[in-house]
Amino acid sequence: MIDGKTKLIAHIGYPTETFKSPMIYNPYFAARGINAAVIPIGCRAEDYDSFLKLAFRLTNVHGALITMPHKVRTLELVDEASVSAKIAGACNGVRIDERGMMIGDMFDGEGFVRGLARNNRRATGASVLVAGCGGVGSAIAASLAKAGVSRLALYDAFASAMDGLAGRIKTHYPKLDVITGSADPAGYDIVVNATPLGMKKDDPLPIDVTRISPSTFVGEVVMKEEITPFLAAVRAKGCGYQVGTDMLFEQIPAYLEFFGFGTVTSDELRKLAQIHY
Repeated sequence: MIDGKTKLIAHIGYPTETFKSPMIYNPYFAARGINAAVIPIGCRAEDYDSFLKLAFRLTNVHGALITMPHKVRTLELVDEASVSAKIAGACNGVRIDERGMMIGDMFDGEGFVRGLARNNRRATGASVLVAGCGGVGSAIAASLAKAGVSRLALYDAFASAMDGLAGRIKTHYPKLDVITGSADPAGYDIVVNATPLGMKKDDPLPIDVTRISPSTFVGEVVMKEEITPFLAAVRAKGCGYQVGTDMLFEQIPAYLEFFGFGTVTSDELRKLAQIHY
């Protein structure tokens, strides 16, 4: 039940049809008796700059979850950002601190790496290809570097995004072997689709599946459906895989701490969630 005392968390992005966070947070808040709610907010890119600041002038807005296409732009709009957000070049969580400052952080990468651990895969020492260097891909790459991967390949159709991310990673992890310019998945332990390919019905596959080894573990970030065409293709080859919502479940405990709601295990969240596609 939403009332006048409810702390609202705006889930801001465009389009909103694929949003899954409200189906996880809100059942959890209800079960724990927390008077808060995550509300999907559709905001186009051209309106975002003015909208974000206005949203936080509302007295009952407690924070915001930020998703595509706004994560990169958010870093430039907040007053302060975490180190992880700066490396990723993006934010996906914003709150107001006790000084009235907008604080940005990034949780996608942490969620993805925790998801690997849940699926009994170690990032440390692994060779990894990340296709897609936007907000989510940059966050995943930053967290993989922090986790100690041995080799990190980056690919994006926009060279500026790819090269910019590579430069930021090399600045903070100068000993890491960072490769750019190819989406060929052959020879990697872990392959990640961090592109939006798969959100539309007629999208091509983001990576050449014929070049992926059955021993490769594959991660997906698209959440339009649980098994995307890309995951279906790699599953048919015998690959282990991680669905898009795995990353979401694993990052939510960190989000809850960021917003001051305590913490929870991803297992409890999974039991309570009411996800539908």
